[in-house]
Amino acid sequence: MPDYLHARVETCYQQAEAFFQQPFARPEVSFKLRGQKAGVAHLTENKLRFNPQLYRENREDFLKQTVPHEVAHLVAHQLFGLKIQPHGEEWQLIMRGVYELPPNRCHSYAVQRRAVSRYIYRCRCPQGEFPFSAQRHALVGKGRRYYCRRCKVTLSYSGEQRRE
Repeated sequence: MPDYLHARVETCYQQAEAFFQQPFARPEVSFKLRGQKAGVAHLTENKLRFNPQLYRENREDFLKQTVPHEVAHLVAHQLFGLKIQPHGEEWQLIMRGVYELPPNRCHSYAVQRRAVSRYIYRCRCPQGEFPFSAQRHALVGKGRRYYCRRCKVTLSYSGEQRRE
């Protein structure tokens, strides 16, 4: 794990401790996150996971916004418990009051999407084409049925596949 990120997590905790005048348990921090999310806070495990690719590609903003965003989730949990909304007023208070940052819910980092296979299902409707994911297609193979909401006919696999 990069030292800058670890240092930023620690700085965020020190800011929260100074603001709230109480200590907070430090989390386990890992770089085992892939996909579209920049970071994830596991509240009950007191764990932070960060996306190494998005960190490399957006280092400055990642350290400025993403790290405090995720730390704020853990701090809010330690202060207010599990019954609060993930991006609710308690989390927003921490983002604005402690870190003096806008409480943005989502990042705007460019994310590479992988090409995925779609399995084409059809019904009787003129525009009755339904691209299924591999997971949904597998469920059909196990007996699951899907219906068209317009014509009420069971969707059937056309034998066609395409990459998106």
